[in-house]
Amino acid sequence: MRDDTYLANRLNCLWAKYFSDVPKKEDVKIHFGRKALYRFGSIKFCFTDKTVRVTINGRFQDKKYPREIIDHTIAHELVHYAQGFPTPGPALHRYPHRGGVIDKELEARGLSRLTGFYKDWAKDYIKNL
Repeated sequence: MRDDTYLANRLNCLWAKYFSDVPKKEDVKIHFGRKALYRFGSIKFCFTDKTVRVTINGRFQDKKYPREIIDHTIAHELVHYAQGFPTPGPALHRYPHRGGVIDKELEARGLSRLTGFYKDWAKDYIKNL
């Protein structure tokens, strides 16, 4: 079983390699949440302690889920962070997913292989629900 330390290591690795240009204005914490069928991750700003919290689907603790899916989910949430969505400040776009901005940003950062892997995997995942 994977744990929150595993997620923190993946977050730090992805941030250092692909998002090093994005300043960490707030402390970013990551953890596994509840097991969900369709929501793989989320990001929110916590006003009480001024941190950003990334929550990853609890199903992904099981090693039967590929690491690439976890990496894609974390990278997806980091794109939201880079574009200003979880924080109280201004965002780059009005809507966080419209027009494929996530996939375009992942491609620009050299992560299109994760997007392709995710799209192929998600088709099978949905069929097997």
